[in-house]
This record gives sequence, structure tokens and C-alpha cells, in this order.
Amino acid sequence: MATVEHPTETLISLTPVAAAKIKELIAEEPDGGTAVLRVAIQGGGCSGFQYGLGFDSAPAEGDIELELEGVPVVVDPFSASYLRGTTIDFLNTIQEAGFKIDNPNATASCGCGHSFT
Repeated sequence: MATVEHPTETLISLTPVAAAKIKELIAEEPDGGTAVLRVAIQGGGCSGFQYGLGFDSAPAEGDIELELEGVPVVVDPFSASYLRGTTIDFLNTIQEAGFKIDNPNATASCGCGHSFT
């Protein structure tokens, strides 16, 4: 697992499986305009905040730019404080398929696993 270290702890980690899936999804983009994976925290969801994973054409001004497992990742400064220490994985099992976010900062999460407090 590749990580970018900050003075006190890791901001975000991607597992090799998640990185491979993200690279696959980027390659499937028809216009080739996808340059970075944006990881964000958004208001909403049944527990107060929800995770946002999406592709963007370029970093925005002020974004924290990371290179994780060969994947360019950007995080806005607001989201960074809520994501510090987070690991993103990709599961493909009979019970569960999709990205799984393990956030040590979440004090509670909903049953669907997409929102947290």
C-alpha cells in the first residue's frame, strides 16, 4: 500500500486492488479527460456526512495532490481533516461489491456504509 506521509500521519491510502479498479475505470472514460481521482466529504447522508469519490479533469486551486499506487488523487483542504488516516479498498465478493472506505475518524456510520458522523 503506497501512502503519502504528512507530519503527523497518513492522509489517505489506496489498496493495490482499489488502485487497479480505479485505473481500469479511468481507462474506460471515453473522452480521456479524466486526470485525477477526487476524494471528498460532502454534507448529507443519513449520518451527517457522506463520501464522494469521482473523477476530475484536473486539481482545483488549494487541493492536496497525492500519488497513491500510481493513481493521481486530490483532496480539498476541508475534506482532508475528516479523511486523515483513511484507507480505500475495493471489494468484489458474493456479498459485497464496490469501494469500501475505512475512516478512523468516523464515530458512527449508517447501515449502508456511505455516510458517517
